[in-house]
Amino acid sequence: MATILVTGSRGGVGSRTVDHFADAGHDVVGVDLRTPPGTRENAGFKAADLTDYGETRQLIEAADPDAVVHLAAIPDPESHAGSRVFENNVVSTYNVLDAAGAVGARIAWASSESLYGTVFSDDEWLPDALPIDEETPTEPEDPYGLSKVVGEEVAARVARRYGVSAVSLRSSWVTYPGSEETRTARTEFDPETADLSGNCWSYVDVRDLIAAAEAAIAPDDTEPPIEGHEAVLVAAAENFLGRDTAATIEAVHGDLPDDCDVEGDASVFDCSKATRLLGWEPARSWREAEGEAVAEPAFL
Repeated sequence: MATILVTGSRGGVGSRTVDHFADAGHDVVGVDLRTPPGTRENAGFKAADLTDYGETRQLIEAADPDAVVHLAAIPDPESHAGSRVFENNVVSTYNVLDAAGAVGARIAWASSESLYGTVFSDDEWLPDALPIDEETPTEPEDPYGLSKVVGEEVAARVARRYGVSAVSLRSSWVTYPGSEETRTARTEFDPETADLSGNCWSYVDVRDLIAAAEAAIAPDDTEPPIEGHEAVLVAAAENFLGRDTAATIEAVHGDLPDDCDVEGDASVFDCSKATRLLGWEPARSWREAEGEAVAEPAFL
């Protein structure tokens, strides 16, 4: 069994990631600004300010993890000062990934679809071609998306310097089983009045995102799945509206890219690279997830 350090361990994705790896019998170290009120088997929790390099390095060296899953970040540039979002995300990513590389840990970390510039753009424009893949230019306008572009450069630098594997998971909007968010958005959706959608109503189930992180660090394997750094898109196979994607984009945005090859309700994100490199494919859909009842991690 491996030792896996998870940052952002009190967050929605991070707490479930701790549970997932602990359930599998791994030794998990959860890190956040505060420790949670509860405990759980196979997991210990540490409080740390990840924007402090010395504190971060000391914690990671003491844990000596086989892998680090970095999920801590300020995710919303609209609720915080832009400079705070950018500084927090970039500095913490540098500190965590550099310290992880120094101890030889495999790395997976949460990048974002936002780096393409579509989500928080003032115009919420569309790219020149659909579907979007890892070769689509990254053109963020907001501090969150920009922090993810810089973070991927940090991951690439760490992989070069320390010879570790590092995977940047370009996640779509994360949804949770039993949540009403997608149901509400779908039932209230009207193309005549709908807001522009920067990610064209794409999403990823939190359990699929965790599965992608697991595939990236391959804790049960002798060798990591990749050498160096790779960025991969992680999204569900379809949009959460249950509508034809291209037709809906055209109805809401008033236009389509000249190069558009999206059929049916397929997501605008092409995740074939994650399949090719990591053997990962989305396994969850809003169709089943909305009706599921899954409790939050008990240690919260």
